[in-house]
Amino acid sequence: MEVVRKGELFIMPNQEDRLYTIEDIEALPEGVYAELIDGKMYMMAPPSSIHQDISMWLGNTIFNYIRARKGKCKVYAAPFGVLIRKDKYNYFLPDISVICDRDKLDQKGCHGAPDWVIEIISPSSRRMDYIRKLPIYKEEGVREYWIVDYDRNSILVYNLQESDMPEQYQLADTIRVGIYEDLEIDFSQLLEYLEE
Repeated sequence: MEVVRKGELFIMPNQEDRLYTIEDIEALPEGVYAELIDGKMYMMAPPSSIHQDISMWLGNTIFNYIRARKGKCKVYAAPFGVLIRKDKYNYFLPDISVICDRDKLDQKGCHGAPDWVIEIISPSSRRMDYIRKLPIYKEEGVREYWIVDYDRNSILVYNLQESDMPEQYQLADTIRVGIYEDLEIDFSQLLEYLEE
């Protein structure tokens, strides 16, 4: 499958001439992943080992918290489809999704907004995660959105129901999760894990 590098993103060639749909996503070869934003398809580069370490650590931390409390929410790591809008032109693969309304879930993914989304920045996803996805997550009702940027030693936490302005943290900080009353994530433990 031919793709073209455009800045930080890999996109389908000549996509200005057509709108891609979820059916095009479903027709991709096994192991090839892409996201749709308003009918434009953005191919996803394979994640780095640091990206995967962060994703696994965060996903396990959240999973263990939910399981210990017999919570109803589910946590999913990419590639897990989020049909964020009720149309066929938008399809996201967040790095981590937490969904508390199980009626939104089926074998294709999540239909509608997850409660909490975490994106882990890769060089090829920086513009997508910081700029393109943020307003859509807000519009569609994501309650909390975190952007974890290892290269910049930064975590932005958006409480999208209360403010457009994020709180900014560093990777050694402890961050309270807004959708839960008693969950704090100590990122210094992540740094220890990465150094093992």
